[in-house]
Amino acid sequence: MNAPDRVVTVGAERLADAVEAQAVDVERVSWRPPMPGTEADLVAVAADPRRREANARAVEAVLGVTAHLVDVAPAAELLGLEPGQFLHAGPPIGWDRASGPLRGALMGGAVLEGLVDDPDDAVRLFEDGSTVSLEPCHHRDAVGPMAGVVTPSMWMFVLEDRATGRRTHCTLNEGLGKVLRYGAYGPEVVARLRWMGDVLGPLLRAAVRGSDPVDVTGILTQMLQMGDEAHNRNRAGTLMLLRDLGPAMVSSGFDATDVAEALRFVGGNDHFFLNLAMPACKLALDAARGIDGSTMVVAMARNGTDFGIQVAGTGDEWFTGPAQVADGLYLGDYGPDDANPDIGDSAITETAGIGGFAMATAPAIVRFVGGSVPDALATTRRMREITLAENPRWSVPILDFAGVPTGIDVTRVCRTGILPQINTGMAGRVAGTGQVGAGLVTPPAD
Repeated sequence: MNAPDRVVTVGAERLADAVEAQAVDVERVSWRPPMPGTEADLVAVAADPRRREANARAVEAVLGVTAHLVDVAPAAELLGLEPGQFLHAGPPIGWDRASGPLRGALMGGAVLEGLVDDPDDAVRLFEDGSTVSLEPCHHRDAVGPMAGVVTPSMWMFVLEDRATGRRTHCTLNEGLGKVLRYGAYGPEVVARLRWMGDVLGPLLRAAVRGSDPVDVTGILTQMLQMGDEAHNRNRAGTLMLLRDLGPAMVSSGFDATDVAEALRFVGGNDHFFLNLAMPACKLALDAARGIDGSTMVVAMARNGTDFGIQVAGTGDEWFTGPAQVADGLYLGDYGPDDANPDIGDSAITETAGIGGFAMATAPAIVRFVGGSVPDALATTRRMREITLAENPRWSVPILDFAGVPTGIDVTRVCRTGILPQINTGMAGRVAGTGQVGAGLVTPPAD
């Protein structure tokens, strides 16, 4: 009897070791039972004749999008926000269930808009609810990092897919520490936001309108080759953005002192490009919405209380479970008891295949979020098991320039039990605290 050329083993490591010791090639399949309670649904979805073709169309749609920065303007102008209307990160939620950082950001936003003078007075405003409203950023073609609060006077980036004219939006990045998106609302937070509205926003608008549209997708391609993963590490992306807009900022005619301050602010804020990476990812993923039969995830988002996903084939419905507390590194004397459950729309980066899915491109990220360099490599490899394709635009040099894992498939997540890996910041659970750390988190299996 001839010896086999290859043996496939499923879950039996001792058998695999024994066969391999006899000089036979072994393909080890890491099999595990599907998530409890999903078996019948997996059979129904797997048998759906639309699924394969629908998922192929969804992936093709996502990979066909190129995002360009084409404008910067206030949210009132871009999104039609009116006084008293607030956007927030994650799936829909009311004040009664809002987490500490979301409440803190809403309180600061109310002061910024002149609805109250004292942040504490905003509590009664939101409890009453008759003159204010809350709505997810995703419902207005926007995304917001951490608390994601958007008010009418905040300036936003405008990204466009020039082939279709579709647009997405995101606010300007404030930096780290005690900032509104982490739930801080002190006088220094509001003063910074007002400077961003009075100086930085108009200056960036002049620079963007005075330059060729910035190819954000192209910058993402380059920054992944330069050690960024475009969620918690955006240093190269921020510097490349400054390279593209800096000359136009200098020649904009604005006061030289204001230009210098703006250049220092952007150059000293390594996370500034995050607020371009996020809407670029949303712009790509939104192209797959509404494809009947597709099981590809088009949004992962958290409001600090709930973690929600949306799927290409199920319209605008949110599927939610409890947000989890990240496991990571803490600032100063902060610890796990100080951290709020995960919050923000920034998991749109992982949904598109970067961020935690591209950790192998940015091994230095482990110094910020925890883990080790081998963990970073293993994470990117593991995410391939729950995705539909690779993105050839965004490649991983250390993995022979393989494309990042792209197109999270709900059925593969349920079948393997592997949950998407997210790199995230951690906000203090008490309103007004600000950032307390950064780490790694996964969605709830629910």
